[in-house]
Amino acid sequence: MGHLRPRAKNQPFEVAALVTTPICGFLLLVLDVRSPSVQLSMPEPLQLGWEVALIVVGVGGLSGILWPGRLSTGLGIEFASVLVLGTITGMYAVALVAVSGTQGLVAASLISAMPLGAFWRAAQVAADLRCLAYDHQCATHRRVVGGVT
Repeated sequence: MGHLRPRAKNQPFEVAALVTTPICGFLLLVLDVRSPSVQLSMPEPLQLGWEVALIVVGVGGLSGILWPGRLSTGLGIEFASVLVLGTITGMYAVALVAVSGTQGLVAASLISAMPLGAFWRAAQVAADLRCLAYDHQCATHRRVVGGVT
């Protein structure tokens, strides 16, 4: 089975996002500062859950990428993390548009790159997991084990 660390080198956008999200979540919790769009569009318990999810997603996703054990376990953790990352960043993009209207459209379109990238990566990981489940018969598996995914 291939080592997982080479996978991180080939996904710099994902790694950067997963490193940044726990920092953002931690700062939101500690500083108790929220953007007006989040305050107006999400109830308080949902805001807290969103902030905690930022931390969990980042730590979990990086753990999945650096998982020292079975490849399928690491990919499963990474898959769950990028799915949740796409969901919570999509929530923020929707909050921006819901509160700011057309004024927030430019920022929301830029922020929408995060959930699109996360869902794209989730689809790649799902394909890799499928290849692993079908007894290594896919070219995708050779990319994963070879450290190219």
